[in-house]
Amino acid sequence: MIEYQIRGENMSTTDVINNYIKLRLEKLNNYIDQKNNPIAHINVRKYNEKTFKIEVTIPLPYLTLRAEETQSDFYNAVDLVSAKLLRQIRKFKTRVNRKSRERGFKGIDFNEAIDPVPSDTNEDKKIDVIRRKNLSLKPMDIEEAVLQMEMLDHDFFLFLNSDTNQLDIVYKRDDGKYGLIETENVESSK
Repeated sequence: MIEYQIRGENMSTTDVINNYIKLRLEKLNNYIDQKNNPIAHINVRKYNEKTFKIEVTIPLPYLTLRAEETQSDFYNAVDLVSAKLLRQIRKFKTRVNRKSRERGFKGIDFNEAIDPVPSDTNEDKKIDVIRRKNLSLKPMDIEEAVLQMEMLDHDFFLFLNSDTNQLDIVYKRDDGKYGLIETENVESSK
C-alpha cells in the first residue's frame, strides 16, 4: 500500500479531505510495486480566489511520478491529478514494454495489473531528437551556475557541482527565485 503524506497550505486537511484523496489515488496501488514502500507526498493549497492546487509526487527507484492541478473545485482537482498519474504510469509502462521487445531488456517490475482502457495514440509516436549539444562541464558552485544561467538568459543550467562532484541543475522558478535539482547515482539491478 502506498503511504500518504498529506499537507495543507492556507488550510487544514480534514479526515474527509484525506479520505477522498486516498480513495482517488488507491488505483495506483494496482500498478506500483509495493516492495519499494512507496510514499505519496501530497500538497493541498488553497488560494484566496477560492481555488485549490493539488500536487502529488511519488518518488520510485525507477521513476518519479508527479502531477499537479489547479481548479475551483477541490474534488475535481483531485480527480484530474489521479487521472494524470494513471496516464503517466500507462505511458511509462508502454515505453518500457516496447523497449523490452526491441532490445530484450527485462524492464521495470510493475505489477501485472493492466487497465483495459486503450492507450492514447500519442504514446506510440517515435521521439525525434532534432538537435544535440555537447557540453564540457567544469566544476563550479551553485552561485556561479546561477550567474552562468543568467548570462546565457536560460531558464535552467546543467553543471558539475564542485561540492558534491555530481551533475546538478539550477532553474528559474515562476516566482523569480531559483531552484536546485541535485542528482545522485542509483544502482540498477540487472
